[in-house]
Amino acid sequence: MVGTFAILNLTRDSFSDGGRYLLPEPALAHAERLLAAGANVLDVGAESTHPDAEDVPVDEELRRLVPVVQALLARGAEVSVDTRKPEVMTAMGALGVHWWNDVDGFRSPAAMAAVAAAPPHVRFVVMFHRNQASRADRRELGVDGLLTDLEAFVEERRSAFAAAGVLPQRLVFDPGMGFFLGREAAPSLHVLHHLKHLVRTAGTLLVSVSRKSFVGEVTGLPVGERGPGSLAAELWAARAGASWIRTHDPAAFRSAWAVETAIARAL
Repeated sequence: MVGTFAILNLTRDSFSDGGRYLLPEPALAHAERLLAAGANVLDVGAESTHPDAEDVPVDEELRRLVPVVQALLARGAEVSVDTRKPEVMTAMGALGVHWWNDVDGFRSPAAMAAVAAAPPHVRFVVMFHRNQASRADRRELGVDGLLTDLEAFVEERRSAFAAAGVLPQRLVFDPGMGFFLGREAAPSLHVLHHLKHLVRTAGTLLVSVSRKSFVGEVTGLPVGERGPGSLAAELWAARAGASWIRTHDPAAFRSAWAVETAIARAL
């Protein structure tokens, strides 16, 4: 089975839906729609990381997150919190969230200290990106050395988590995508093309391609019209062995994957 992380942005400026779910009431209403659509995990973030995003202080990030996360946990939803701040990770762990998702790959000493102290039920989405900063940028980086760098990142992070007492089954690796790999489409397409190899070397992967820049470059379409292109990339990733798909549209992915699976099993 391929699971879905459904994206819930409590932000002013996310590239696809900034400002739509900033307040708790619309955020929780959208969360209900995502759960009804079959989302396995709600990935809740209160700070965007696209190149032009605003910095969100810790207290504001928590102000946005706490009421929504508390309500979702009380409802029985499985919750991931997408944050790069150790203080937020720790606070969310105390609330009882199930996943921490860090675009920085938990590379700071403070983040690893939070990891070492995390409740034992917490799992970690460990994301790779090439500029090793907290925000995507617009450099054109090409594909040279990309897979080697990705594999080295996986091994280094596995060792760091092991040193913190975290078993490998609590880790899920995200190979990045879009601006996290480079401004142009080529790096994201390269990683997807070689995803079977990465699954063999990295193990459990989460792939997040929904509405991203490389889909727009390939299709020539604006953000709001990238659903079909995103779905094609998501199906490719699932077929290649990704365990999780992070998406704005879990219903589309689940329906398409059910049909593809049925075809593969047909006599």
